[in-house]
Amino acid sequence: MNEILDILTATGAIIDNNHFVLTSGKHSPRYINKDALYPHTKETARIGELFAEKFKDVAIDVVVGPAFGGIILSQWTGYYLTKLKKQEVLSVYTEKTPDSNQIFRRGYDAVIKGKNVLVVEDLTSTGGSVKKVMVSIAGAGATVAAVGVMVNRNPQDVTTETIGVPFYALAELPTEIYDPENCPLCKKGIPINITVGHGKKFLESRKNLPA
Repeated sequence: MNEILDILTATGAIIDNNHFVLTSGKHSPRYINKDALYPHTKETARIGELFAEKFKDVAIDVVVGPAFGGIILSQWTGYYLTKLKKQEVLSVYTEKTPDSNQIFRRGYDAVIKGKNVLVVEDLTSTGGSVKKVMVSIAGAGATVAAVGVMVNRNPQDVTTETIGVPFYALAELPTEIYDPENCPLCKKGIPINITVGHGKKFLESRKNLPA
């Protein structure tokens, strides 16, 4: 098995045969619970090291990750890139706005201005979050050199061509992903998991819909 999937399995991060709501709002029978991974510093550091090994020959000045999971990965990736390149590689992050954009705060837009940036993300299903980060990077006057993701759940649709820059996933775990209105899990009456994922938020939003 792929080393990343071994790590996620060992930390209990991969959950199958359930009904989850993903960050994108889509539904899936499989979920990767990043919160189960990140307490394990050795394993998380190893993922950053794998990113760094993959991109060590790319001109990179800064690693950017979207909050929250991407922050941890960007820090470790920057740390190992600094060691491999023998020059400082910085690490900053974007933050989610109420309208679900990803923007720079804390003066980080000035930190990346004019620099080559590696975007790292934990998971991708649609590539939407990565693209929002890329828009903010361009707006700050920096260049996206490449994008790396820990696990690509949708390798058919999330590719270098659809992202628009060199894209690489440390692991692929193809997963059925459904629009809420066409979700077979919903149609079968399988309860949405509210313990992990975004199920609780999804159900609360449905309660607020006009009758």
